Amino acid sequence: MSFKIHVTGAAEEAVKTVVPQLVADLVASGITAQDPALWGPDAEAEASKRLGWTEAVAISRPLVPEIVALRDELRSKGVDHIVLGGMGGSSLAPEVITRTAGYELTVLDSTEPGQVLSALRDRLETTALVISSKSGSTLETDSQRRVYEKWFTDAGIDPRERIVVVTDPGSPLDASAREAGYRVFNADPNVGGRYSALTAFGLVPSGLAGVDLEELLEEAETISLELAIDDPTNPGLILAAAIAGTNPLKDKLGLIADGTHIVGFPDWAEQLIAESTGKQGTGLLPVVLDPLAPELSENLSDLQIVRLVDNAEAHHLFPSNRHEGEILVSGSLGAQILVWEFATAVAGRLLGINPFDQPDVEAAKVAARSLLDNRPEPATPAFVADGVEVRTVGDFLGDASALDAAVDALLAQLGPDGYVSIQAYVDRVALPQLAGLRDLLAAKAKRPVTFGWGPRFLHSTGQFHKGGPAVGVFLQITAQATEDLEIPGRPFTFGQLIQAQAAGDASVLGEHGRPVLTLNLTDPEANLVPLFEALN
Repeated sequence: MSFKIHVTGAAEEAVKTVVPQLVADLVASGITAQDPALWGPDAEAEASKRLGWTEAVAISRPLVPEIVALRDELRSKGVDHIVLGGMGGSSLAPEVITRTAGYELTVLDSTEPGQVLSALRDRLETTALVISSKSGSTLETDSQRRVYEKWFTDAGIDPRERIVVVTDPGSPLDASAREAGYRVFNADPNVGGRYSALTAFGLVPSGLAGVDLEELLEEAETISLELAIDDPTNPGLILAAAIAGTNPLKDKLGLIADGTHIVGFPDWAEQLIAESTGKQGTGLLPVVLDPLAPELSENLSDLQIVRLVDNAEAHHLFPSNRHEGEILVSGSLGAQILVWEFATAVAGRLLGINPFDQPDVEAAKVAARSLLDNRPEPATPAFVADGVEVRTVGDFLGDASALDAAVDALLAQLGPDGYVSIQAYVDRVALPQLAGLRDLLAAKAKRPVTFGWGPRFLHSTGQFHKGGPAVGVFLQITAQATEDLEIPGRPFTFGQLIQAQAAGDASVLGEHGRPVLTLNLTDPEANLVPLFEALN
């Protein structure tokens, strides 16, 4: 399947204006040659060790037979259920790869005790766990590893036969995992987490689940030559100009999966774009939309629609399918991954920022750690309505005493160029219907609304929330865990961890002047109806 892009409107004008300059500046060949100077002197040190993704196909190929051999070994022992403990790019890439290829992978990118327990209780006897952490010190994945070690041991299963580790060489996890006797795959240390889809982080869990990795890498390789050439037809330059070169800048990207052959791609692209560009008060906000999202009928001047379709050239042949002003993109999954990584790096150059750092991600982690160490009592709610505890960061509630009034008070803080972020720190396996709040709030706010499951978004879009334009308002949804779970060797539980992560992020958002409304569900199932009514 060849890669195609079709642009109209402001995106088309941006391509005509911006691409010739990118070609003249030799940006494409510079990226391929891993020139760290492309993003300016301030970014050079970081960029010099973050461009390995440009040669990921070649570096990753030798891993494939190792992964296949391990898959065959596990299956010969009756182990055919793969669980992935990872956060951010480490989990989102394998999720889209396996879903697109039609293979099962249980993605555990949460610290919510109910969600962790549901994974532990699902076919433990035939389960292998992949623990993915670039730094080797990710708190969430460390907690997941600890609890699986205990459950495997308690079930009479040797964890060394069931736990596979993916990490950077020399990380704390690399050393401890090898010492413990686990199978370790090292990834290229010159690739950032969100650019790691075609490295060991994307390939190990996907390959163990059954995906044909050679086909995926072949798809990426077929587009790599086009991306390397300084030419106006370079798809990476075209896409970068279309998303980051409009004047005035359309700084919100509505990502719609309108095709059938790639499943869940906008969720992966969301973390790539948001964490790469959301800093220094600028950035592109990705908004994952479905084809009937309320935003599509609002004609928002700052929202650029990007539609992932099966054939970008077919949609503009007839007047009813022209999608005027939109960007239409089609291509195989491997090609899409590489083109979007390339385009996002170029977008960083166009926006004048370093696309390879994440300066604001650490703040929420530090705040959560502090709360875990001190474990203060939760703040007294401003009020309780229908069993939902209402708290705020920022003084905007006024005399609100009902859920709908509290939501209205939050939306009153929304400016003409603002957005709403829903952050659901809940069990997404048990409460998937909460994602339906996004469309309700978008219809009410008449502005773009993002939805993220906590804490996984902290490792991706969380960077944009603090470092991007200060125009967001935040709706946090937390829940009282019906059953908590100890973390072996830690003085806190999973329930306490996710509460600290939510509270820590809210406090950091408040320090950045962002208003936060927290709705804590004391009885999640019973509280759903009043919650939906409040947003309807």
